[in-house]
Amino acid sequence: MAKAASKRKKPDRWRRIATIGGIGALALVLLGLVALVIAVYTARASLPSFEQLKSSPNGQMIRVHAADGTVIVSLGPSYGEWIEYADIPAVMRQAMIAVEDRRFRDHPGVDPVALGRITKFAIETRGTGRRLQGASTITQQVARTVFLSNRYDVGRKVREMILALALERKFTKDQILELYLNKVYFGGGAYGIDAASRKFFAHPATSLTLSEAAIIAGLVKAPSRYSPTADADAAVGRAGVVLDLMVETGAISAAEAARAEPTQVKMAPAPRQNSVRYFTDWALPQLEVLIDETQAPLDVWTTLDLKMQAAADRAIQANAPAGVQGALVALDRDGAVRAMVGGKDYVSSIYNRATQATRQPGSAFKLFVYLAALEAGFKADDQVVDEPVTINGWSPRNSSGRFSGPMNIRSAFAYSINTVAAKLGQEVGFGTVADMARRFGITTPVNTQPSMVLGTSDVRLIDMTRAYASVAQKGVAVTPFGITRVTANGNVIYSHEVDTSRVLVAPYVAAQMTDLLQTAVATGTGRAAQIGRPVAGKTGTTSSNKDGWFMGFSSGITTGVWMGRDDARAVGGLQGGTAPARAFATFMRAAVADRPVEPFDTQVTLPEWQLEPDEESYFGQPDNGSYVDEYGMPLPPPGEGDYRYVTPGEEGEIVPPPMPGQPAPSTPAVPDRERLDQDWIDRALGRVPAPGGPPTERRRPGDAPPQRERPPRADREVQTERPIQ
Repeated sequence: MAKAASKRKKPDRWRRIATIGGIGALALVLLGLVALVIAVYTARASLPSFEQLKSSPNGQMIRVHAADGTVIVSLGPSYGEWIEYADIPAVMRQAMIAVEDRRFRDHPGVDPVALGRITKFAIETRGTGRRLQGASTITQQVARTVFLSNRYDVGRKVREMILALALERKFTKDQILELYLNKVYFGGGAYGIDAASRKFFAHPATSLTLSEAAIIAGLVKAPSRYSPTADADAAVGRAGVVLDLMVETGAISAAEAARAEPTQVKMAPAPRQNSVRYFTDWALPQLEVLIDETQAPLDVWTTLDLKMQAAADRAIQANAPAGVQGALVALDRDGAVRAMVGGKDYVSSIYNRATQATRQPGSAFKLFVYLAALEAGFKADDQVVDEPVTINGWSPRNSSGRFSGPMNIRSAFAYSINTVAAKLGQEVGFGTVADMARRFGITTPVNTQPSMVLGTSDVRLIDMTRAYASVAQKGVAVTPFGITRVTANGNVIYSHEVDTSRVLVAPYVAAQMTDLLQTAVATGTGRAAQIGRPVAGKTGTTSSNKDGWFMGFSSGITTGVWMGRDDARAVGGLQGGTAPARAFATFMRAAVADRPVEPFDTQVTLPEWQLEPDEESYFGQPDNGSYVDEYGMPLPPPGEGDYRYVTPGEEGEIVPPPMPGQPAPSTPAVPDRERLDQDWIDRALGRVPAPGGPPTERRRPGDAPPQRERPPRADREVQTERPIQ
């Protein structure tokens, strides 16, 4: 009897536990429902009116202004006309419901069927890390578009569902669909069907056809993937899926779907994107570190000069050879970017060769060799010898294949003598040259192999232009910038301030360097860059004519030009003194036309050569890092490869132009001491004294005899294969 009673009690106990558990679960469900109802109606009470939602912005709008205030680019949301529900074509409404939320007319804002499907998917894929998606209704998408962000997490999903339920309690289905079709993002900056229709088909959304509606409806899932302007085949394929879904849901018949031909839809021509976009693509990402505002519409005021930009476009188009890309950067004396061209055609290639590409600069890199030498005490009139030299097994050759014997440093720079650059690099130390390059703003790795003096380290055009601009500013660091100020709702939230406190080299060093750069344009390899006013600059040509550079400045504008092929193949006849120098001259004539002529202040009193700039004249320390010699092999000997320069005046072939009244030589002659003498250079530079006046005095106070011996110095030890510390 006792055992039987015990058996009866156990089931009773489990039933009581189950009953209590069930009651508890039911209570929790009821409490949850009550909490949900309270949350929904609380959210409903806080929702704006329908008219307020219609006028709310779709996202942050950015207007970019040129230096004169002209709006050059509008980015962010593209706003079309608001289309009332009754004016939205029925095929557009049906297409969107079919592809995005086929039970839109039946659910209360959240689709239980879709929730069940996604829950099952979550259980099956648990632990795989796959993202759950596909359960959002049109109402939920409205809630997310208007009130929330696209960040995916559980908390955001719960808020989205509560807002969707609240929206359904406050607005009709037609109103919700109207909000959705006028606010959802369709790619390419287009928000709403009217903006999308005008962007892709060049007509208002009120006249959308079935095929066009299918294309637009197919964009919501992945705007970038199915954009008809980016991938027409993908857009047409997705439109076919939309048409099939419309047939499946009964929105259209199979015959109507068959008559629709998305492949025959006429697309709007892509707007012409000029080179201004190279500049805005470089400048606008800087907003992320300049400001914190992410909601209010912004007006971004930039440094771009539209006249100079147009001149830069013309210069590259007119001078870059067929099949060759070109890039140009122009900086004002304070670092303001006045023009930037990153390639011949922005539409065909958005790759910015002015700021992204890294290429060998050739002899344009000798700027840093001679800066280091001048800082170490060398002067333009010091004598050097162009002769065979071997450094650690490397024997540099001149492009002409000849050696010119004794000459001064000014002539060696003007005619880009490689052996002299190698000797100077060895004298001051290759690590010191690399240090100078980093000091002047070269941000790419710089190797310390002996061949580095000929520009074997890859650099960016904007960095090289910055370096030359700093020389033009008498050794004061110039930092390129493109944004002058940013306003939000009329209030200035950022204003650029120019920093002129960083001195890279002493003024006398910069002045001497400018003197050398003037000579290179007046009498040397850069004669094609002459523009009828004082110009200082330097050419650069790499082995086998793969890259051509010209860097120079005049009247406060510093301009860098690069030309070459993207695949780095050789280009016959491409040299720094040809097409790049001509492009520089074409641009600069227009760029400085309204500026006064500014002679260079190169007449300075040099200190005793032993005196060095103090430590405060240096800009920081070189960056740490390892530097590898990717292109450190010596140039091929004459006759091998398409690199021999035969044009008079080009790099290495030293053929000075005849003086007035003298006949031009019939063939390029081997340069000798007489053709390179200082008297000839003085006459070419206008340093000839007036008739009857005293002879030209080239020596300056403190100058030592040209061929004096220099005492040994500890800081002139040869430094090779040493990373910059």
